[in-house]
Amino acid sequence: MSSSTQNLIPQLHLGNTFGALFIGVIFAAILFGLSNIQAFVYFQSHKGTKVLFPKLAVVSLWIFDALHLFLIVHCVYYYLVVYYADISILTEMVWSFKLQIVIDVVIVYGVHLLYFHRICIFAKGRSRVLPIAVGVIVISGSGVGIALIWALYQCHMFSDLIKIEWAIFMALGTIAFVDFVIASSLCYLLAISRTGFSNTDSMITMLMAYIINTGCLTSVCSLSVIITYAVMPYNFIFIGIDFLVAKLYVNSFLALLNARYFSEPATETDRSAEVHVRHNIYRPLAEVNVMASQDEES
Repeated sequence: MSSSTQNLIPQLHLGNTFGALFIGVIFAAILFGLSNIQAFVYFQSHKGTKVLFPKLAVVSLWIFDALHLFLIVHCVYYYLVVYYADISILTEMVWSFKLQIVIDVVIVYGVHLLYFHRICIFAKGRSRVLPIAVGVIVISGSGVGIALIWALYQCHMFSDLIKIEWAIFMALGTIAFVDFVIASSLCYLLAISRTGFSNTDSMITMLMAYIINTGCLTSVCSLSVIITYAVMPYNFIFIGIDFLVAKLYVNSFLALLNARYFSEPATETDRSAEVHVRHNIYRPLAEVNVMASQDEES
């Protein structure tokens, strides 16, 4: 038994180790239920439309989200039920724990790429440099995520996480930085897209608020993992919080997709424009502005 494992065992209290994982799974399941509702609302509100790419994105995110929940449930069940009180097993990493980190990285950087896709659409005719800069940052960030996965698969005991704390801190810090870059870029592009028409500008303001709030939420969660791990490296509270990161990313993206549809109450005067605009969130904002101007003139 390694010395690092011996250091871990005296501090292996179920309350702040596997108990923290259990609580993390409960909150992750709640967030998964919320993402189910948001996905259902999205498909109900876009029934009969031909926006294929965002629908595929929503389905893919839901599948990975469900797989992530299955893996963390298996992880907790393995430790707390199958091998309960077996110290020799409790200190080892089960395969589902490692694989859920892989799915976590896929979800986070998948959402980053979807936001990057939005930036490319909004930036048409506005900026050529911004999409390139954001793309480089997002791709570089995914490289850090891959480095974390590689380092994790070199570990076999939970105590080995101390050896790869550099990768954990770097990956989570990079995620928070990419969140900031994406949120700032989207807000900038939305801000310069204001038309002077009250309906369009209020919609833009609402979308900016959603982007800022969801970006802050995911960043705060990532930073919370960093802080708890730095302060309490010998318990699993940071892992319990990390279980929520992927769920928050899925919910934040689905919330943004649904935000535009419910941003304005339907009225008889703008019903025709609402049918076209609300059912195609992925249409470039320039086209939305044209429709809004036509509404104002009519």
